[in-house]
Amino acid sequence: MMRSNEIAVKNGFTGDEVVFLRRFKKPQDIQEFLDSIPYDPVPGTSSPRAVLHERKANCFEGALFAAAALRVLGYKPLIVDMIAHNDDDHVFALFKRQNCYGAVAKSNTTMLRYREPVYRTLRELVMSYFDFYVNSIGEKTLRGYSKPVDLSVFDGQKWMVTDGSLDFIGDYLNRIRHVKILTPKQARNLTRVDRNFVKLCFNDAVEDGVYKPKSRNR
Repeated sequence: MMRSNEIAVKNGFTGDEVVFLRRFKKPQDIQEFLDSIPYDPVPGTSSPRAVLHERKANCFEGALFAAAALRVLGYKPLIVDMIAHNDDDHVFALFKRQNCYGAVAKSNTTMLRYREPVYRTLRELVMSYFDFYVNSIGEKTLRGYSKPVDLSVFDGQKWMVTDGSLDFIGDYLNRIRHVKILTPKQARNLTRVDRNFVKLCFNDAVEDGVYKPKSRNR
């Protein structure tokens, strides 16, 4: 069986890049790296290699980078897509430790990032984001999530190192089934959060990357 660093080299990372990635000893180290680089408000689908060298990422790119880095640590390169109403969708990298799920993520908001591996089911992990997944007018916007996507299925397209677009992964996420977390009645009855909570969630957010809600409807 190939070791994780051998898999990384086989899929295009150079030896020096693998050495850098192996500095991450645990998922929290990957999160700290993502938190240390700027949020990129420009829509894009750059590869983990590009994130490593350019030191910037949006939510999607951050999740792909985290999945690649987790792979070097020996985890499967898994991501989960969360869908929202009147807001941006969000993607995180999934890992499992001692039979519990955790997450690594890049976000322009403060509350949609790392999750400790203490959640017994994927739904339980996803729901830990629910009360903090709000748009700039205070609506709670999370509506569903995908099954874990194993990015190794895209190894033939060199997703970890390509200089090209990774839109094909985004297109795949848009096509697959998502599990709904609310009934229509529950969605209609959601309360909005107050301004102080919104301010906390968007503290230090890059303004150009903040979703502009279309209305106050659900």
